Amino acid sequence: MPLASSNLVGNIVRDSARLARLFLLLLLFAGTLAAEQVPAQGAAKRLALPQEARDGMETLYRGDPDAAIQIFRRLETSQPESPIGYLLEGNARWWKIYLRSLEFRWNMLDIQALGASQENEVFLNVIDKAASLAETQLQRGETAPMHIYAGMAYLLRARLIGLRGDRSGTARAGVRGRAHFLRAKELDPKLADADTGIGLYNYYIDTLSTIARVLRFLMGIPGGSKLDGIVQLTNAMEHGDLTIVEARFYLAKNLRFYDWEYERAGMVLEPLTKRYPQNPTFALMLGNINALLNRKEKAAACYHAVEAISKSMPASDPGLRDRAAALAREGLAALNAPPH
Repeated sequence: MPLASSNLVGNIVRDSARLARLFLLLLLFAGTLAAEQVPAQGAAKRLALPQEARDGMETLYRGDPDAAIQIFRRLETSQPESPIGYLLEGNARWWKIYLRSLEFRWNMLDIQALGASQENEVFLNVIDKAASLAETQLQRGETAPMHIYAGMAYLLRARLIGLRGDRSGTARAGVRGRAHFLRAKELDPKLADADTGIGLYNYYIDTLSTIARVLRFLMGIPGGSKLDGIVQLTNAMEHGDLTIVEARFYLAKNLRFYDWEYERAGMVLEPLTKRYPQNPTFALMLGNINALLNRKEKAAACYHAVEAISKSMPASDPGLRDRAAALAREGLAALNAPPH
């Protein structure tokens, strides 16, 4: 095969994989492909979540996912026909998987890929249970919140299996999640959590290369705009409920990775580190942003904070505690390394 043709085929393969990962990159709670949607106007609506669910989410973001999982399991016992306990347990398990899988590569802190593991299988089982319960409830009576829960479950699944390279499974889960979020938006346009998904879609679709854009067009996938995505994610992080933390975290992460807007990314992320100072993931990400800004003292302060956090992390998962400490040491070492 001529070299030019070989390079073209290689580019198409890579861009096809990237397009398949789009459903993964809908990420946490990505909801709908309706690029023309605008952020909800007026007072955003909160979901009718049990207090145990809200308590568990606060426990999770404070840096204790195992304690949060125990709260969510009690919710599963007390409300066995509701998907919310299983959905939130799956989210807590995702944050554990995320921290455990983080690595520094080319000065960026992120996940590259996931292999098979018992932890991942438990996550998938919990998420599948949440999806099944939500579908059953929808058969009994259609509501916007239940469509959101179903969509969240399918797209949490898409996120993990996408990182494992399951392209067709990722696409199927993403499409099913999309259908649920579209219907939720029809039933109740003021549920601001849907803007997390809309914003992530609009942002990521605008990062595709020219070849991938052609493939997207041929596959009938709508376009989007990063500017629209930023507006929608901003609305979600200010007015959302279930996804308010994730909208802020992923907006900061995307501004850092795709646009190299490190200053802006730090401003978006910093409120999370102040509200949840015991969360090692938030501190690690802010440390990485400060390092990219060459603010070595601030970066070092973040990494030293993670070292201190790791010493007080629950003993229920020593591997997670060790991983946080190792990432902090790696970040500090990079700050002290001579320039290339």
